[in-house]
Amino acid sequence: MYAVDQLDAVVKLTNVPQSSIGAPCPMLLAGEHYLHLAYYLQNTPSGWDGSTVRVLEDSSGNEPCALVEFKQAYAHMFGPPNDEAFEGHPLASRGLNPYGAFEISRCSWLRFLERINSVHPYHKAERFAGYKHFVFSFHDTTFECIARGFDVSLHRGSVASVLRLARSEV
Repeated sequence: MYAVDQLDAVVKLTNVPQSSIGAPCPMLLAGEHYLHLAYYLQNTPSGWDGSTVRVLEDSSGNEPCALVEFKQAYAHMFGPPNDEAFEGHPLASRGLNPYGAFEISRCSWLRFLERINSVHPYHKAERFAGYKHFVFSFHDTTFECIARGFDVSLHRGSVASVLRLARSEV
């Protein structure tokens, strides 16, 4: 994790499809030059009375899924906190909450990464301009990354099959 200072500001992203509240089953496909995130979308059947539960796994098929392709990803983290421990996240008091997608403006993490890189003999601070900090918070995990942007596409299948599709295109 990283420490935040007074500059970090949380902005909710409204152009990202809502993940499943109960079982988004997020999965990553990551390499040095690519980063993809897949998750199940919120899908409440019409007429559902709340008395039954559908259990999803990352291989459950024919479900609505989102595939997020990050552009020029620089760094990422995937893990805690979950929704029950979210108050422990350093940005929770600034509006970051579970079950959403966010951009962190003036982010400490990016400034920290730029300082780390400053020892490189060819370091140029301006190379870090245009990078953004994104946070996708789910039921059991939180995903954060530094990238130049992202594209979202919608699919049907399992998160595993959606990532296999992304892998075939890498």
